[in-house]
Formats: sequence, C-alpha cells, structure tokens
Amino acid sequence: MSLLDQLAGQVLGSLGGQQGEAQQGNLLSGVMAMIDNAGGVPAVLEKLKQSGLADQVMSWVGTGANQAISGGQLEDALGADQLRQIAGQAGIDPQQAASGLAGLLPQIIDQLTPHGEVPADGLLAQGLNLLKARISA
Repeated sequence: MSLLDQLAGQVLGSLGGQQGEAQQGNLLSGVMAMIDNAGGVPAVLEKLKQSGLADQVMSWVGTGANQAISGGQLEDALGADQLRQIAGQAGIDPQQAASGLAGLLPQIIDQLTPHGEVPADGLLAQGLNLLKARISA
C-alpha cells in the first residue's frame, strides 16, 4: 500500500461514512486551493509559523509526534475570510471547516514530509493532487 493510499485511508476514516468522505474530499480541494492561492506549501507553513504556530508546524514536518492545533488557532492564522471560502467550497459551516482542517492539515504535512524536510514545492503539489484523486475516486 502506497503512502498516499495510507493517508487517504486515514483522512477518510477520520470522518467516516459517505457524507464524511464527500466533505473530506471537498475540504481537501479547499486546502489545495488555499495552498495554490498562498504561493505553495512552504508559503502556507510560513504563514502558520508567523501566526504563532511555529512549534506545531515544525512538529508536522519533523519526524516526531505531531502537535495538535485547534480550529480557533487555524482560523486566527488563516483569517475568517479564507476559512469561509474553504467552508463554502466544502459545503460545511466555517466551524466544521476549521475543525476538519485542524485535524487534516497536520496529517497531510506529516505524510508529505516523511524525512523531516519540506521537499520542492512541485513534489508537494503532485502529492496533494494524487491524494485528492484517490479521495475523489
């Protein structure tokens, strides 16, 4: 089983059920749009670091345990407008989006940085696109 298959299974399992799968796929699409609009994964990670989440972000990239973040912390870092946009795309309310992203983002970053380093942005984008395709299937 590939890394992306494992991640897709973890992500889908976190919500469970058909509706959860559809919402998770839509949420992942929103995350990808956010990453594209921000200038790539490194830019998003930098924004989160500058918003006071440096320790958490470094734990996701690093090889140790991932530190959790709350939906509120994520909303503060991304901004309410960005969160509303992602929520609208996912078809859920902003609180659900914040909570879902708070659980999803650390997993995605952790799985895409298995050696404790952020690879070239193109590789991260390819990984996210492959993950989205597997979730949407």
